Amino acid sequence: MHSINCSSCSQATLVQRRRPQHRPIASIHTAALTARRQSHREEQQKPLFCLVHTRRASTVKSSRLKHIVASSNGSHSKEPMRVMISGAPATGKGTQCSRIVEKFGLVHISAGDLLRAEVAAGTTAGKEAASYMDSGNLVPNSVVVEMVVNRLEQPDVQEHGWLLDGYPRSGDQAEAIVQKGIKPDLFVLISVPDEDLVDRVAGRRLDPETGEIYHMKHKPPPEDIEHRLIQRSDDTAEKVKTRLHNHHSNVDAVLGYYQDQLVEVDGTQSMDSVFSAIDEHLSKLSESRSHALAA
Repeated sequence: MHSINCSSCSQATLVQRRRPQHRPIASIHTAALTARRQSHREEQQKPLFCLVHTRRASTVKSSRLKHIVASSNGSHSKEPMRVMISGAPATGKGTQCSRIVEKFGLVHISAGDLLRAEVAAGTTAGKEAASYMDSGNLVPNSVVVEMVVNRLEQPDVQEHGWLLDGYPRSGDQAEAIVQKGIKPDLFVLISVPDEDLVDRVAGRRLDPETGEIYHMKHKPPPEDIEHRLIQRSDDTAEKVKTRLHNHHSNVDAVLGYYQDQLVEVDGTQSMDSVFSAIDEHLSKLSESRSHALAA
């Protein structure tokens, strides 16, 4: 035991150095003995601190560790937005979704696209869904709910947030996903009169080579590709009227779950005007998240 000055404050403090315990050379390997002696010399060369500075160093290390853990848990990241967008067929949801994704980086999820992928793959669920889709009726909840929930749980969605397009379509579907703990920050409803929607749908044509959708009146295709365009089976006037009837009979029940998050947008405006209205609400939501994080 002897006195030595602290390396931080020069305060004298009592320290005790351990003497190395030597064993007979014959009892250990020479290399091991050399390593032990080197370690002992390095220990002697380390700066010595008084009790106050030893505790302070420990506190700093603990604070740094907490900061690292907090950062890894995402406490400094803005919570991603959760948005639903709905409306009758041909209200322009697809166009608006593309613009929302481009500006806000949300992951676009369409229940219709998920279903069509199952139909194209010829799965059991896809075959069942096809019979309902071709007749313009809603696909049963049991076919859709788990598929949507599983997609919302994927890592990219959890990180960037989600834009759920056209789902839920019925009160039962809304109840099912609420029971799963899924609820939006904002529910956007695009409204367009039925007669305008029938005209929009019946005039649509799909280019099977590019996937581009045209409208014979509002977005005419180039003449050189018009011969290869097709009309989807659910895009006839008769089918869309059935779909509109189903939409109206279910939309009130769906909206009943999201009254606090609901914003209604006039879909008869130009596409730019519709997006400006949606953008205003989403930007306010994003700003409120940023302010909450800063606080």
